[in-house]
This record gives sequence, C-alpha cells and structure tokens, in this order.
Amino acid sequence: MRRTAILAVATAATVTLAACSSGTNAGSGDTDSKTLTLASVDQGSIEDVVKAFEAANPGVKVRYTTSGADQYQQQIRTQLASGTAPDVMTVWPGNGNPGATYVLAKPGYLLDLSDQPWVAKLPAGLQSVTQYNGKTFNAVFGLNGIGAVYNQQALDQAGLKPPTTWTELLTFCRAAAGKGTPAFALGIQDNWVTQLALYALVATLVYGPDKDFDTKLQAGSATFAQSSWTAAMAKYQEMNSTGCFQKNPLGTGYEASQELAATGKTLGIIQGNWVVALLKGKNPSGTFTLKALPATDTPATFMMPAAAGAGYGVNAKAKNKDLALKFISFIMSPEGMKVFNTKQGSLAAIPDNGAGADPAFTELTTYLKDNRTVPFMDQLWPNAKVQQTMLSGLQEIFSGRSTPDKVLAAMDTDYKAGA
Repeated sequence: MRRTAILAVATAATVTLAACSSGTNAGSGDTDSKTLTLASVDQGSIEDVVKAFEAANPGVKVRYTTSGADQYQQQIRTQLASGTAPDVMTVWPGNGNPGATYVLAKPGYLLDLSDQPWVAKLPAGLQSVTQYNGKTFNAVFGLNGIGAVYNQQALDQAGLKPPTTWTELLTFCRAAAGKGTPAFALGIQDNWVTQLALYALVATLVYGPDKDFDTKLQAGSATFAQSSWTAAMAKYQEMNSTGCFQKNPLGTGYEASQELAATGKTLGIIQGNWVVALLKGKNPSGTFTLKALPATDTPATFMMPAAAGAGYGVNAKAKNKDLALKFISFIMSPEGMKVFNTKQGSLAAIPDNGAGADPAFTELTTYLKDNRTVPFMDQLWPNAKVQQTMLSGLQEIFSGRSTPDKVLAAMDTDYKAGA
C-alpha cells in the first residue's frame, strides 16, 4: 500500500490493532474541575503520561482505569449509552472494532476535536481514520507496526538467526522446536491476538501483488474467500502444524505470551511494536528486535502492516470537558507525545514531534520510508462485525471447529452488509 494509504489507516498492537493491555490502576469518582476520569488500554505507558500531565498541572488529579482490549470494547459502549463513561477514553482509528472512531462518533458519543491546534499538524493520510463526516474525533499520537519480535539472547543460546524467507521460517521453527524452545509465543486466549500473525502474512501475500485490494473490496470486485487471504490462512495453519508456536496457544493469554518471549522460553513473539516495551519491563537486560515476518521466498516482495495506533477521544457528555481537552492537548504536544511514544516504543504520529524511533524498530522505519507497509487490514472495513467474525473464526480454526473457507466466507457476508 502507498505511504499515504498507510498513514490513512495507520499498531499494538493491533492488529486493529494498536497496543492492548490489561489491569486496573484506579477507579473514577471525583468530578470536580480538578479531577479527570480516564479509561485506557495503554497499560505500561499511560501511567507515565498521567504523571507527566499531573506534574505539568499542579492540583490536577487523573482517576484512571486500564483494561484489556476485549474487555474494554465490551464495556465502553455500555458506559457511553448509560451516561457512566469517563471524560477521556481510548478510541481506535477507523471503523474496525466496537471502540473505533466511526463506531463511536456516528451515534454522537464523541466530542468534535476539529478546532484543536494539533489537528492541522496531523499528516493528511491520518485524517480518514481520525475523522467522521469530515470532523476530527480521535487524538492519534503514534504509529505502530506488526512483525516478528525476537529475543536476541534466546536466539544466541539456541544458535539460531532470524529467518529471511518463508522456507527459512519453517526450518527455523523446526530447529527451535527441536531445541525445546518454540519459535514464537502465541497468546490467542485473548482473541484480538489471533489476527496479528495473519495480518503479517496478508501484508505480503495479498497487498504485495495487489496494492489496490481494498479498493476492489469496496467496489465488490474482490472478496476475502477468492483472494490470497486463503494463502495467508493456509500459511498461518502451516506455521502452527510445523511447531512455530508453543503448546496450547488457545490456553495462553497475552500476558502469559509476553512472559514466554521475555524470559527466553520462546525465541520471540509475533506482535506489534508496543510489545517491546512490555518485554523489556519483564526482562530489562533483554534485547528485542522487530522484523518483517517472511511470507514468501522473495524478501524484496515483503510488506509489513503499519498503522496509527489507538488514540484518545473525549466523551461528548464529559463531566469535566475543559480538563479533558487539556489532557488531549497534552498528549498531542511534543512533551506528551515524547512520553507516550518513548514508553510504548511507537513512532510519533506528527512528524518531528516527539522521541526518535527505538533502534529495535529500524526495520519497520525502513519499510515505512520505502513505502513497503500496508494498513492494519480492519481499520477501513465497513463495520466492526467483519473483524469480530475473523477473530472468533480464527479461534475456532485453532480448536478444529471451523475452517478458513468458512471464516473467509462469513467475513465476506459481513463486509457486504456494509455500515
């Protein structure tokens, strides 16, 4: 996909992705002019942002909660509908899930942010996934990518190197399994994780040869079931049958998969760049590097998924609207963006505004510069149902209760249903 298209839908990581997490840090309650309520999926990074915001605004207190993406997406619509939602909340770009910009802006749940100074600084390509009906509702601060994240110390101990072709990838997986250290941790007990390896394969197999695939989907001249999505599904299954993942991925959650990769019980993990900061938190002395996941034997054709990560929106009925807007302005400022992107290991959404890229993401940065990235596939799908069908369908494939053909056909049905 062209760079402009990438930015238009541009991690988490996720891939629909953006960074996802779990845990609860605080409750909400106070609603005075000095207290802000916030709900986030950015565990591991929102804490430092809150501290920096409070330090920059003496007397202000942020009451916040964090939760996993699946739980959050189920809760936020209920809270918004019942009038119990916080002042500020995580909002994903585009239209791919129940917490996405289009989905929440359409019924009037989000405050229009179009008049905020930072809006004019956003790259033009980001506008379509932060806006609804020409108005901006999402403060997107970072760009993310998906690939294979390797634990260098674990690789050294196993005497293996990151594979550079599909054939090498399968050989790598067999060798790793033979040494008792599976290649990749896979935590698909959390269903959002199921899409990441698939997206990494789809980027090369679908969009490499057909950069206009999304346009064809929208026009009705292409379908999931009659495209190279079938090849990507088949290769995902082949990775599983070859032993690329640890035993019982369906019984492994996202946090547990992090532990496996961080401590060298696997050689890596297929995830968004956001996971690197979490791995370093579990293993501060570890060295982790993100690389493209091989999908063919021709490296020159490789593509990587890259997209805007989850941002933040303001509740249209926020009890403390002024402070909510102040917080949004902070996270989109050079100071706030630097804290967020440094902690998450993401790339700044506004060029030259924030921290430089972590060396772990050199390959992703190169792919971005070379226009060899594609959007997270779901962000501009016409409704959130397509992704949900894919996620649950992938879990059913892993459990032997469904097949790729059935899942792709169901995705086509949901896609054709439109918005």
